[in-house]
Amino acid sequence: MSASTRKKVQRKCKIRGRVLKVEALDEILSFVSRFEGSDEDEAIDLLLDELELELESQKSTIIEKEPVHRVVSRLLEADAAVEESSDPCSAGGSAIRVVDAFLVPKFRYDPIRKQFYEHTGSLPIHGDASAKAALYRDRFLLLFQRLSRDQNFSKPAFESEFSHFGSCEISPIQSLVGQTGRKWVMGVISQLEDGHFYLEDLTASVEINLSNAKITTGFFSENTIVVAEGEMLASGIFQVLTCGFPPLEDRDKSLRQIAGHDFFGSGTLTKEETIRLADMEKKAVNDMFVILSDIWLDNEEAMGKLETVLDGFESVEVVPSLFVFMGNFSSHPCNLAFHAYSTLRSQFGKLGQLIAAHPRLTEHSKFLFIPGPDDAGPSTVLPRRALPKYLTEELQNHIPNAIFSSNPCRVKFYTQEIVFFRQDMLYRMRRSCLMPPSMEETDDPFQHLVATMTHQSHLCPLPLTVQPIIWNYDHCLYLYPTPHMIVLGDRSQQKAFKYTGITCFNTGSFSIDSTFVAYRPCSQEVELSAL
Repeated sequence: MSASTRKKVQRKCKIRGRVLKVEALDEILSFVSRFEGSDEDEAIDLLLDELELELESQKSTIIEKEPVHRVVSRLLEADAAVEESSDPCSAGGSAIRVVDAFLVPKFRYDPIRKQFYEHTGSLPIHGDASAKAALYRDRFLLLFQRLSRDQNFSKPAFESEFSHFGSCEISPIQSLVGQTGRKWVMGVISQLEDGHFYLEDLTASVEINLSNAKITTGFFSENTIVVAEGEMLASGIFQVLTCGFPPLEDRDKSLRQIAGHDFFGSGTLTKEETIRLADMEKKAVNDMFVILSDIWLDNEEAMGKLETVLDGFESVEVVPSLFVFMGNFSSHPCNLAFHAYSTLRSQFGKLGQLIAAHPRLTEHSKFLFIPGPDDAGPSTVLPRRALPKYLTEELQNHIPNAIFSSNPCRVKFYTQEIVFFRQDMLYRMRRSCLMPPSMEETDDPFQHLVATMTHQSHLCPLPLTVQPIIWNYDHCLYLYPTPHMIVLGDRSQQKAFKYTGITCFNTGSFSIDSTFVAYRPCSQEVELSAL
């Protein structure tokens, strides 16, 4: 290693206010020797950046050998993983990362410091009463911080005769008392008394009258967070004139705001890694995901149709990288009246045999299993744990690379973030509506559903009485920053819809309608398919 490189490393450390021990310097030089020319400078900067994060809590300015060794090992592992995924033989394998909902990190927004911080304590499944209050507060603050950056709702920095033109400053509900004229407020729709609806924010609540309100696209139900324009009546009721969801924010803008936090749960990437993976993603033209929902193992016709699908993909030139099988896996709900668990276990075993009978798929494809709302599990509460091991053991003997994950479940393909969710959301959202949806922009219920979920940044913005959610794990259902793709397993009609840059599609029910979806992540192309 040249003396110039040694001096360069020492100088860069000095600029950062750090002093290297001899052993630590040798460790850095050993790592840097793998690179040449401009790559050498990048390697030094990357290593020192990672080292700064490693030594964040350390008060001493002297760098020992141990932390350098840890960082170097981590970088070499990451490099090896990227090289492995660039190998065309293993591209389908290592390019796909599955994130279980229960492993998604939890972040909270601090409205005073105006920044997110990670929740580091334990998250019990059975939360106390404060956890339920925190669920609503965290949802509200998540959307409020997004709204506060929207130019239409932000307060002008300087007062001028034009400063209020087109600006709709949000008023706290507490400040409405005694006010006249039109005001903009943001709050959660709640029913505090039977038949009386209120709008609540973190300061107070006010009864609202929605009878003459002009609404935007989407389903408005209890629990949804809205931005409303209206005026206070003498009776103390807030007459809503226009009502809509908080505006969406561009994904890149959200990513800049969260400052390197990993909301998705798949780990953070440096700028260089992101560019490299994005380039590999563009080249992965042969990768394809096949997604099926409602695979009834106890239905001979459904299993026959599944065999036809597998036969078809076994014979194609390049087999799909990933098969996603979403529940329900039984035509009868696995509730207290269900007494056929041993039969269901053997049916999973038969499914394993069916897949194993297709050697090319078994060797080159991954198989992801996501439970449905009526599948076996502790309760119908969301998020749901993966299928019980008792049911899947025999299948795993035939298909060792099968992955069993939660519902919802997240998948990262190179840089692309995809969320899978198996729930009959359309029917339930329509039933919970407080008023008929607006038909001005669209009369397609699926488009209303997609608009509701994306604007609420939540997969299931239903009242907790309609769909219970584990209070401490509500963050697992967040859609913030917005993912590239939302995949719904819904029994309603098969549909695909691109909304403000987010692709969302519903697979339909395979056992009922014989529908499934083939998705090409490279071009984000959705092929709605049926037998």
